[in-house]
Amino acid sequence: MDLNWLQDFACLARTLNFTRAAEERNITQPAFSRRIKALENWIGVPLIKRSTYPVQLSEAGQQFLPVARNAIAELTDMRQTLRAQERGVTAFQRFAVLHTISVNYLSRRIGQMEQDIPNLRVRVYSDNLRTCCQMLSDGTCDFLLCYSHQDVQPIFDEAQFTRKDIGTEKMFPVAQAEAASRHGWNLDAANVAPIPYLGYDPSSFLGAVVDQTIGRREAPLALRYMDALTEAIKRRTLSGSGLSWLPESVVAEEMADGRIARVGGESWEATLTLSLFCSLDRLDKTGRDVWETL
Repeated sequence: MDLNWLQDFACLARTLNFTRAAEERNITQPAFSRRIKALENWIGVPLIKRSTYPVQLSEAGQQFLPVARNAIAELTDMRQTLRAQERGVTAFQRFAVLHTISVNYLSRRIGQMEQDIPNLRVRVYSDNLRTCCQMLSDGTCDFLLCYSHQDVQPIFDEAQFTRKDIGTEKMFPVAQAEAASRHGWNLDAANVAPIPYLGYDPSSFLGAVVDQTIGRREAPLALRYMDALTEAIKRRTLSGSGLSWLPESVVAEEMADGRIARVGGESWEATLTLSLFCSLDRLDKTGRDVWETL
């Protein structure tokens, strides 16, 4: 038995798509399919109905799924506990978090929590939302800290975890102030020329939020640049390259000193909720202190 087989199976059970699951597990689809087949051979019965589209779990697969999830969580937790005991230290509290939140919120918040929670040790995995969600589902992190939005569907089964919303912030269109003034960039102006647009990768969470915010309106935008990282888009914005949607926490300092300005009213805003997820029954005492403190 290989723990990867269980993690692969849990991922496939969520996505019901071999290609997508292989991408999330960062292996080729043929290798992924072989590992699922190896798990089925080990158990002795088919776990997947491959004749349907999308694929479905067989009756045996449905029975085995909660066992697989529990095994992943318990093995991962025990590994962390034993390693911590061997070193004679408290276990790390492991956060999977979006790059943007790590830079603009979590690093500062950890510094504050260290004053209140003795011997706090934190390991942060900064990545995209899909990878972070997969880490929580696999049990390779204790907490997931991410944005939520009412019009964007989650990409993992939230019902398996406890959720706490710990804040909200606005996301709105901005541009480098001098460039916006010089070129007349304003989404609310009539008959405005197309504005260079610095967009998110459409498969990213923030990309989906911006798409929902724009909706069916004919926005005067000419896509010039695309990236999955908020910080990269911010740098392009500061250089005067165009308009972008950025969370308020990301540009608060630049707006305060006048380097960045809003280029659209409230109708172009989106509200992001900062959400914390975990499995409460898997947290140690320090983990529960973190949960209560955040």
